Amino acid sequence: MEFLSETSLADEQISTTPRQREEHSTDWGTPDTEASMPDVVVWPESTEDVSTVLEAADQRGVPVTPYAAGTSLEGHAVPVEGGISMNMTRMDAVLEIRPEDFQIDVQPGLLGSRINEVARPDGLFFPPLPSSGKISTIGGMIANDASGMQTVKYGEIHDWVLRLEAVLPDGTVIETGTRAAKTSSGYNLLDLLVGSEGTLAVVTEATLELAGLPEQIWGGRVIFENRMQASAVIADIVQSGVDIAKIELIDELSATMVNRYLDADLPNASMAFIEIHRNHNIKTEIDFCRAIIEDYDVRDVTFEQSGPELEGLWEIREEMATALKHYDPELTMLTSGDVTVPISKYSNLIDYISTCETEYNLEIPCFGHAGDGNIHYTVMVREGDAEHHALGKRVDEQIVHRAIELGGTSTGEHGVGLGKQQYLPSEYNDETVELMKRIKTAFDPNETLNPGKIF
Repeated sequence: MEFLSETSLADEQISTTPRQREEHSTDWGTPDTEASMPDVVVWPESTEDVSTVLEAADQRGVPVTPYAAGTSLEGHAVPVEGGISMNMTRMDAVLEIRPEDFQIDVQPGLLGSRINEVARPDGLFFPPLPSSGKISTIGGMIANDASGMQTVKYGEIHDWVLRLEAVLPDGTVIETGTRAAKTSSGYNLLDLLVGSEGTLAVVTEATLELAGLPEQIWGGRVIFENRMQASAVIADIVQSGVDIAKIELIDELSATMVNRYLDADLPNASMAFIEIHRNHNIKTEIDFCRAIIEDYDVRDVTFEQSGPELEGLWEIREEMATALKHYDPELTMLTSGDVTVPISKYSNLIDYISTCETEYNLEIPCFGHAGDGNIHYTVMVREGDAEHHALGKRVDEQIVHRAIELGGTSTGEHGVGLGKQQYLPSEYNDETVELMKRIKTAFDPNETLNPGKIF
């Protein structure tokens, strides 16, 4: 990659060492057996750096794969065609915060949790952070249109992105959106880039909207007889219009796994963690929620004001995916499911997963953002057992197709990447998928940027 010497990068921004290349060959959700080594790793430190690298690579037919924290679950950061791995983590500045406008300008390599640290002194926060917000970057969240535990109240990342600066595959720098509260000017390129998984452009700056911190935060835990009862009660709470900020399902097997990993003391039962945000009259909302829950024969329900104990529950929830990964050395996570269905179909999906678990004698823990119909299930298979892997893969496919049949999607927040490509034709007709491909070609005729993803 001698041509990189002609870009704006300094020597210390370029590496071809085996260690760095190996570190950029996979991501959190991609097994080592599917790793793919880049030829070189670069660390841009400015929009100019991104632009000159992309322009030079595009002219020479060299693929470029954006990379940041490596927390993707569907292989987005894996450089399947080699070339350049573009690590964005040195572009991690908070450029400006404007509390009077509820806005903040940031670079893409900034960890999500840093936004809340910067905004908190002004009484503000960034509501749509995913559960991985402490270890994942804003650029990755924008690329995947991520969402998190508070999506049921506050929405997804795209609901909070006002403006983007981005670099196209040929090095052209563009701006989309506006710092105004609204616009109807021209095509909505902003929402096209959000969720494009690094296949259309590389984001170099983002203007994000912030919200005021709620004055009252209460939460609690409900313990159920089983996850079917849990899914029914959760759906009832949402359908009844309770002003829920978070409502997370954790089934019995997931609780067992996280207890073992963290030495926690959760009951070995299906449960929901709940949080309510209000500026006034929070007790009325809690009473409303409790009344719905108590119509069912649940094992226990508790609510309390935010404090160390409640914060401890959310810390446990944030570790759930890691706990599953370290549950049993003889078992491996086949997939990190991310299906999402309309809330009225949530119980149907949970019932179907339970049926598959029984029928095929598998362990399939379930947890996730139940309030918006999102379930993270994981098919556990025996390490080194090819037949068991094949069975698990078939069951995983059945669950995804069932979610789509119920009016849902194969991926609520993790994105398509490499892992969900086969399901795109099941969600959309051929003409729609073809239009998506034409958009990719219009932005990237030379297939320079993150090739091999989505399609």
